[in-house]
Amino acid sequence: MSFVLDQVRRIDAQLDRVQLADPPPPASPSVSRVSAFGVDEAPKPSTRLLALQTSIRALTPSGSDSRALLRPAQIQLFLSALSDQPEAPLAVAEDDRASKEPFETELEWLLVSKATMQTYGHVLTSILDQTVSMADDIWYWDEVLGSRKYSALYGIQISPFQFWHWTSLVWDDVKSRGGNFSISGARQDATDTIGKRWQQFYGLVRQVVKERSVAEVQKQVLSPVTRLRGEIRQKQAALKKIRLRNANALGVLLGEGLANESVHGGALASPSVTETQHQWKSSVARNVALMEAVLAKVNDLETPVEKFDAAIAELTDDDPMYGVEVYEQSDVEGGASVQPQAVAERLTRVLAMALPQYASSTKALVSEHGKPSRIVRYWLPVTVGILSSSTVLRILVNRQAEIVQWIQEFGSTIIDFWQNWVVEPTRKVIGTIRHDESSEVSIMSKRSLEGDRNSLERMVVDFAVDNPADSTGSSAKLTEVEIADIRSKVREGDLTPVLKAYERDLASPFMGTIRGNLIRALLIQIQKTKVDVEVAMGGIDSLLKQQELVFGFVGLTPGILVTYFVVHYLRSSLSEKRGSQAARKQGKMLRQLRNIDRILTNSTPTDFGELYYKDQGLLLCEVHVLRQAAEKGMPSEIYKEFSEDAEELCDVRIGAERQKTTAARIRWAYARYLS
Repeated sequence: MSFVLDQVRRIDAQLDRVQLADPPPPASPSVSRVSAFGVDEAPKPSTRLLALQTSIRALTPSGSDSRALLRPAQIQLFLSALSDQPEAPLAVAEDDRASKEPFETELEWLLVSKATMQTYGHVLTSILDQTVSMADDIWYWDEVLGSRKYSALYGIQISPFQFWHWTSLVWDDVKSRGGNFSISGARQDATDTIGKRWQQFYGLVRQVVKERSVAEVQKQVLSPVTRLRGEIRQKQAALKKIRLRNANALGVLLGEGLANESVHGGALASPSVTETQHQWKSSVARNVALMEAVLAKVNDLETPVEKFDAAIAELTDDDPMYGVEVYEQSDVEGGASVQPQAVAERLTRVLAMALPQYASSTKALVSEHGKPSRIVRYWLPVTVGILSSSTVLRILVNRQAEIVQWIQEFGSTIIDFWQNWVVEPTRKVIGTIRHDESSEVSIMSKRSLEGDRNSLERMVVDFAVDNPADSTGSSAKLTEVEIADIRSKVREGDLTPVLKAYERDLASPFMGTIRGNLIRALLIQIQKTKVDVEVAMGGIDSLLKQQELVFGFVGLTPGILVTYFVVHYLRSSLSEKRGSQAARKQGKMLRQLRNIDRILTNSTPTDFGELYYKDQGLLLCEVHVLRQAAEKGMPSEIYKEFSEDAEELCDVRIGAERQKTTAARIRWAYARYLS
């Protein structure tokens, strides 16, 4: 919701309150009539009263911000209800009446008041929008002046248009000296006459160019960029004066218009039934004259900025509608009064002439002193793009197959990476968590150790049975108990019978080899070594199984990291624009707060401690932009409180000191959203 809509809705509420506070008019014979049965019956409202009521309801601001202000053509259409013409809304020709219906005059004034309120909103909106847009143009010139590179680029942008302007001046000068030649008039002496005429024409052109070069010799002392920067400063200074004049107009409309009347003790703020019941009508007529005067002087370049208030006062003092008082018809004997139809006529003139003239004149001034148009700023890149488009298209067509192949390979690489380095490791980790046998980590077969251990046990038992002396010290056959004892010792790694035979055969290796015991002992020890290795491997295997989940995540980590960094890069790239937009919004809000502080600090209050109208208008523009930026960056609850503080900051009647305090409170209370 903008500041203007807040003011319009407040004025509308005050107008409704004034109507409710007015006493009812005296009874009229036409108010009631006696029926044939002696019962009083209310008269049926006339068509004109219905038309007035319909127009009043239509001019009341709606709850939607986009439809709160009607279009100027619609306001003019509803104002036509004041006449008895058939084209008025819902109006039908009535029989001639000697006197008006009860409440008809009050309804006419209420209709004019609602239309004035709508027009007041349009005038405020137009001047406010133009003033804010001028600030953007001034900022653009600051950017251009801030760098000589930007100034040189601006010179390149406007060079074709400057050349065309210079050529037009030369052509106009040549024509003014009689150089407007045509070939059609030289058909008699075909070759000689045409040659002489063109020779004379070219000589005149050279003379004009030479004279203009001599006239501009002082400018040639400076570099082209320096001359261009001087022109930019002149444009910027002119634009600042135009902006100050518009800001002054805003201040006048706020300080003397309906917004002030509805808040600070005016005719709309405190209506008195006995004394001020008609002051609001005079206020409406006075504000129509004020709006017309402001729109007439706001773009008058002959009026200095410091004398703008005096010029408005001079116009309004000479306007009979500005100082007129409105009375009841029965109270008017010799004093001057104004009728609602006269106010509506002036209001229609404001809507039909003053507002369009202001818009056209402001547009002309901004186009002359503001930043160049899009055609001027972007003709160079557009021209380069058009000239290079054929080359780019030719390259794309010639390398179409390669480009398609690159795209396909890039897509297949992404898919393979996703399947092999993300999906498969993730599937294995899930299988490990669920104890899936197919996903277990192992470095040896499950029953390898058990088979080799049983084989070693049988080999040792057979060797002990064949050589009982090495086991028991006697040649007697081994019993089952002794064999069981040997088996248990083999499981524990004790190969004593084999080692004793091995030691004995080493004393006579040749005989041991012939008997075969030495070779058997060596083979048994080899089997024992194999079993020991498998036992060690089994321990390592058990450790791997205990850390199987860790190894699964280690295998998944590279794919996850690559995926994370790629996604993070893409998200940061895509969100960089949004982040930069948020940073720009916060920077814009901080810049507006700085401008507000600068306006309040540098301003000189009046004798009543209030800001001058010029400073108040500038303050309103900065607060308006600040509210627009805050609406997009603050929660709705916080923004509602911020709007109340911003509205208080724009209230000129509270004094400059309270406005400074309010600005400091805004900076402190909403620092989280402003930095």
